[in-house]
Amino acid sequence: MSTKTPRKADILRPIQNTSTKYFALVAVAGLAFTLFLLGWFYQLWEGMVVTGLADWGSGGGVTWGVYIGAFIWWVGIAHGGIILSAAVRLLGMERYMPVARLAELLTIAGLSAAGFYIIVHMGRPDRMVTSVLGHYHITIHNSPLVWDVTVITAYLVLTATYLSLTLRYDISRLRDQLPDRFGPIYRFMTIGYTEKEDEIIERMVWWLALAIIIMAPLLLHGGVIPWLFAVIPTMPGWFGAVQGPQFLTIALTSAISGVILLSYAFRWAYDWDHIITDDIFRGLLLWLGFFCLLFLWLQLQQLTTGLFTAPVDVTHAAEGRIHQPLYVLAMGLVATTLAFIFAQTIRPALFTKKRAVVSGLAVLTGTLIEKILFVVEGFLHPTLDIYGAVPGEYFPSLIEIASLVGTVGMVTLFFLTVAKLFPVVELHAIEHLQEKQAPQEEPVIHDD
Repeated sequence: MSTKTPRKADILRPIQNTSTKYFALVAVAGLAFTLFLLGWFYQLWEGMVVTGLADWGSGGGVTWGVYIGAFIWWVGIAHGGIILSAAVRLLGMERYMPVARLAELLTIAGLSAAGFYIIVHMGRPDRMVTSVLGHYHITIHNSPLVWDVTVITAYLVLTATYLSLTLRYDISRLRDQLPDRFGPIYRFMTIGYTEKEDEIIERMVWWLALAIIIMAPLLLHGGVIPWLFAVIPTMPGWFGAVQGPQFLTIALTSAISGVILLSYAFRWAYDWDHIITDDIFRGLLLWLGFFCLLFLWLQLQQLTTGLFTAPVDVTHAAEGRIHQPLYVLAMGLVATTLAFIFAQTIRPALFTKKRAVVSGLAVLTGTLIEKILFVVEGFLHPTLDIYGAVPGEYFPSLIEIASLVGTVGMVTLFFLTVAKLFPVVELHAIEHLQEKQAPQEEPVIHDD
């Protein structure tokens, strides 16, 4: 474990130092995102037919696939990320302060990717205005999709406000060491700032964190997002109250996995062993194991109720899921990760940071597969299967696959850009670590 004392200069290193590897990563991420945009423009030109979607019915396909599955996945990562950051502030989890801002940034990046998927899947971007916003006063009452758009927008505003308030403190104290070329941005971010507002901002951020914690299980990935599926009784693979807690566990496992990957990347790139310590990775792995356990338990609940003397349509949907090799793979990835976390808890020598990263990648892959299958299988096994004579099947098109790679590139570009503008570790976290490592004054003993 590193004994170096964290300094302000450490969190400024990503802003001040740019290596060849940085530009190489920008090029790779930019290429991935560009390929996605080219595929999307081709889709706009030719129509949704190029994806093979919108071919449900006599064609035996599905109308939703990777687009909606990945949308749910990104929203889950985003919601879980801000929950982690808000919990650090509300519950006094000081151990995770160095990665709290990474979780906040992950929320903004994830919500941006999810919102982009909505626009892409609508076929024509103008429908967002003509169909959603133009008739909002009507659609908000009876369209779960509009509920999604509403809460995602609200959550993005909340998170951006939460982040900008904490950035004011950092920018004001580090301004002399920040690059002058971004001066207008820094001046805009700190308009009217005085040190007297610090205490007020702390209270505001606390209340925002409380609002986020309350909204997440009630309205977001524990509420509105699963309602998009759970309120449709003709789709037995979707219908049911279990989808709320199931979506929430997937959000938390995915977000923690994402934070593990980001933490490792920044620690490796900028020599932050003394800031993002091994202890943080161990703690994140324990939380990951806990939510993986809940995730698998809720999957077991759905399979048990679906396979044990359930209605015919529910049994049909459950059998379709359990016989899907990709579903078995997804559950195997999460279960293997859980087994490793349990083993390294008993035998700490098994822990390494690289194994933590592999665990995060395994869970992210498993949850992505599960969400795509959840969407697809829901369409393939409806209650009123009037097209049952045609076997249903689905395989993602190249454009859909490019969208997944492209949004990962988009999120990567977001972090590469933000890391050049603002500290991705809060100054408060550094000050807290300095206080912990400061030598304690020995008590003075007076001779009588």
